[in-house]
Amino acid sequence: MATYKKRGTKKRVKATENIDTLEQNSATAEVFRNLDESASKTEAWVIKNQKNIFIILGLVVASILGYLAYQKIVVAPKEKKAADALAFPRKYYDQAVTATVAVDSLLTLGLNGADGKYGFVDIAQKYSGTKAGNLASYYAGVSYLKMRKYQEGIDFLEDFEAEDEALGPISKGAIGDAFSDINQPTDALTYYVKAATMKTNAFSTPLFLFKAANTAMELGKNDEALKYFTRIKNEFPNASEAKDIDKYISSAKYATK
Repeated sequence: MATYKKRGTKKRVKATENIDTLEQNSATAEVFRNLDESASKTEAWVIKNQKNIFIILGLVVASILGYLAYQKIVVAPKEKKAADALAFPRKYYDQAVTATVAVDSLLTLGLNGADGKYGFVDIAQKYSGTKAGNLASYYAGVSYLKMRKYQEGIDFLEDFEAEDEALGPISKGAIGDAFSDINQPTDALTYYVKAATMKTNAFSTPLFLFKAANTAMELGKNDEALKYFTRIKNEFPNASEAKDIDKYISSAKYATK
């Protein structure tokens, strides 16, 4: 009796699977081909422009080294000389702050110097660009204001680059005080607002908000004044300016009607 062998069942690979595999391989090959071409182009560009690249890199390195050398050789010694020079007029300024007589004479010595030593005015000019020179502008400005030489004081305080948490607002507020003293309330208000908004702290901010509010009331800007008084009440309830603040708020509200 004849017997038949069963044929083994072979797994058939779908034509679409072969096509997908070929397409994937082709796409991968294309990606690598593009990468090779890009790399070759970049390499060729670098080779072609390597002289210019080295020149640019050299200039960058030279600029950095030059800057560092300038800071060490020029800036640092100048800063030290300016700081040393500032000690002399500061002595007279500090004495003037606590003195009850000859105040203007002490301030003048601080401003103009003596015995071959620089005063604030010379230090501000000779050491312009240094921290001590910048501080000299501040001290010169305040000194002139104390002597009621308002324009000179305003000029020096305008030159003072104020980034300090305390001196920044104080310098702007001092300009506001100067304009207030010479009966220019509009300018005074501008600087009081600058002083109040420049840096936020519990000392200068409520102080200059209060001055700004009162100056705004003087100018008939009652809504603006109300805003400043209200901010003192809400944000600085423990400040001395917050004492009786409700009375000021009521006055501003009444004036707006």
